Amino acid sequence: MSFHKQPKDDTQHQNHLDGTSKILSGDLFEEANRAGLDNALQRWIEDVKDVNNPELHQIVVDLQALKAHFGGGSIDSKLVGQLLGRLGENTIKAAIFADNPNTSERVTKLGETLLKAAKQVQSPQTSAEEDLQQDSSSR
Repeated sequence: MSFHKQPKDDTQHQNHLDGTSKILSGDLFEEANRAGLDNALQRWIEDVKDVNNPELHQIVVDLQALKAHFGGGSIDSKLVGQLLGRLGENTIKAAIFADNPNTSERVTKLGETLLKAAKQVQSPQTSAEEDLQQDSSSR
């Protein structure tokens, strides 16, 4: 008896894309401490590899680097921001390879979410309370 991996259908891909977008929309540094981000990145790596398209190679490389970096302990915001930015740009470009328009739309949304996450990581927003504390401490 041999095990044959069943290919994912479009609905499974779309659910995974939606879930990954949701994770990336939250606090990325908080998510890095949970298994959810690691699992989402691993599934995404597998999905992109399954497409077997050389045009997507850089996405796989960047996803593996991102996964390894988040699993390594301290997080370099500059590196993570660069990886997320490049992943966002390449993911948006990759949307043309999706056969299903709904999947293509979700791939584009994921790319946009990656670009937003890159900006958030590179210039995190402080809360109003943190701003007030910084203002009063600088006086």
